Amino acid sequence: MPQEVAGSSSKRDVAGAGRAERHAVEDSLAGGAITIGLIALVLGWIPATHFFGALAGVVGLPLALYSQMVSRTTGERWLNVVGMVGSFVGFGFALRHGGFNI
Repeated sequence: MPQEVAGSSSKRDVAGAGRAERHAVEDSLAGGAITIGLIALVLGWIPATHFFGALAGVVGLPLALYSQMVSRTTGERWLNVVGMVGSFVGFGFALRHGGFNI
């Protein structure tokens, strides 16, 4: 292309959907928030695993809130919100099934 500077790379960041810069820490936090949130939701739903669901909810909600605070893109924010809701609802299910009682 005539608009390209000579020697510049034309590769696009597949994971970042064409972003000019990478946000490795923010992406990792968002991925961790949604993963722990979904784990809390599933474990909180099952009565036999209520302790681990409550634990995942207690860890996942502050992680998702911090990740939301430092996020830079809309995609990261979507993952953070899903992780927050999953952690909160999973923690609620876990409390209903016995909470931190072993």
